[in-house]
Amino acid sequence: MVQVCSLVLLATAASASFVSNLNYRSPSHFHPGLGVSIRKVAARNTPSAAWNSSQLNFTHGVASGDPYDTSVILWTRAAPILSDNDKSNIAVTGYVPLYSHETEHYKVSTDAELNHCVDEGKHIRLQISISVKFEARNLQSFTRYYYQFNICNSNNSSLVGRTKTTPRKRDVTNSAVRFAIYSCSNFPFGFFNAYGNTARKDSVDYVIHLGDYIYEYANGEYGWGNSIDRIPLPDREICTLYDYRKRLATYRTDLDLLLSHQQFPWTPMNAVRAYFEWMPIRQVEMDYNLRIWRSFEIGDLLDLIMLDTRQYDRSITDLYWNTDYIHSISNDAGRTLMGSRQENWFYNQRSESSNESFALGNANLLNYDAWDGYQSNKNRTLSHLYDNKINNTIFLTGDSHASWVSDLVWLDTHPYDPKTGEGSIGVEFAGSAVSSPCSYGQNITLSKGANSELQWQDLSYRGYYELSFDKESANASCFGLPTIATRNGYEISLANFTVMSGANKLMRTNGVVGRGVAESGSMKFGTITGTNITNNTATGSYFISSFTLIRRKVFNRGDRKRESMHTRRSASSRVPAITYLKDPRDLTASLKVGEVNLRVLEMRQGQAVSRTPVNPAAPLDRKSF
Repeated sequence: MVQVCSLVLLATAASASFVSNLNYRSPSHFHPGLGVSIRKVAARNTPSAAWNSSQLNFTHGVASGDPYDTSVILWTRAAPILSDNDKSNIAVTGYVPLYSHETEHYKVSTDAELNHCVDEGKHIRLQISISVKFEARNLQSFTRYYYQFNICNSNNSSLVGRTKTTPRKRDVTNSAVRFAIYSCSNFPFGFFNAYGNTARKDSVDYVIHLGDYIYEYANGEYGWGNSIDRIPLPDREICTLYDYRKRLATYRTDLDLLLSHQQFPWTPMNAVRAYFEWMPIRQVEMDYNLRIWRSFEIGDLLDLIMLDTRQYDRSITDLYWNTDYIHSISNDAGRTLMGSRQENWFYNQRSESSNESFALGNANLLNYDAWDGYQSNKNRTLSHLYDNKINNTIFLTGDSHASWVSDLVWLDTHPYDPKTGEGSIGVEFAGSAVSSPCSYGQNITLSKGANSELQWQDLSYRGYYELSFDKESANASCFGLPTIATRNGYEISLANFTVMSGANKLMRTNGVVGRGVAESGSMKFGTITGTNITNNTATGSYFISSFTLIRRKVFNRGDRKRESMHTRRSASSRVPAITYLKDPRDLTASLKVGEVNLRVLEMRQGQAVSRTPVNPAAPLDRKSF
């Protein structure tokens, strides 16, 4: 029985049931066929042989997500790990006991020791391939809670998870609300260090994932995992429900991803059956085109608008072989990136939102697979914002595997002054990938010159960014990872930006547009000074890192070249030291620990102290978490 302690005080203990497990339901209220028949599950609930609770394990930790002001979704998975299975198991094969009376109990509390329980419940389940998911209710707004699952009548318990509800709609929010923004995590390309860094720093309240939580490729098609022992399973291009379950289970063996799910509530882009089972998310009102767009109101500070610009009712897109054709029709008035229903819903969301609050919307970058392939849709969106004088719009984007920060402008219609930022109607933050490689190359000055609204860009680092909101401003901090070839807690602060409420433009120090210093990339009117000052988030100490940038040529489907950057450029020179490897398997020899140079300086009370070089491949001490 799995027990999760939830901050909802119940008069009587909840009775065990099948209905309470949200994972039996369909991801959509309007698509019951995607769910699991509770009637059939109950019919199979017949007595079976006795079993020992110690045979079950919490194989993939705990998670929470889709927080509201009074409730949050809690998730876990308990399954046997046999001699021929590992944590990526989905369907156990061979002779095993039938766990038909497994009951899971959850508990939610206000304290980490779970002494002040406010919600709890039980659930009976038969299918070990399906995880469990509960909604903890009657919680207080903008409050931190702790929860745990337990196998019934035993001491077999999960890790203690931590979560947080959102501020109540329109409530005055006096403290800042902080987010970590991620996208594009590719298992064979590297370790998901970015996820763990925010957890080790404890620097945010919530996590937003913009997409590409998993990839569907076989090993070697887009990333070679043999060199770092990260082969995505099943080792083929996935297409069936079983395949997706197996792939999600493989990704959830990454320790930093597990840590992030354990420490923070996530708000990811939705998906259907397998994703619904493995993510702590709610059912949505999908229509017959599988709608997944939705919104969240977070106090009086901001509205979070989650768009679907990938699947829902959009016109034909760039499939790599038809780029010229998409370019030729990109201005057709009938083309839409969002579909008419979602497009009008988005306009209504922005019109009805208070101009004093910020609004975040996730979308795609400007390329033919995204907005530039749908010029009319782009123009309609900008027209709505300008014509209605809608302030404080912030677009959050990913997908390009590079960092881009820019003002939101309509150059053909509204004049824009790149020196002052006047004429901008909002801003856009595009984050790098957790591990997926950038394919744009190293020439980053060209885009800066061709795009007057572009403030900063960096193509070298994998990483993420954090956003903090208060009454006066939104503040963004961008972080880069020196290496993802090993599991480590290293990160470098790359650049910081501010958006003052009502200003609709990016600023830096003292309200200045552009200028200043950034760690890497290209800064508008500013300079790049690479210090390589690196924060070891596992210990809190700082040091000067020196990694060699190693690029390898990777051919994915369609024979498009992509370059993967596993480690950063040398600290002694801003010119990258590049090694081209004909066979991706040769990367193993190039990443031996002895060949990685690292100079370490520990920063303590403003003094730099020399220290023994750190082994970047050494495992992190679990106590550091």
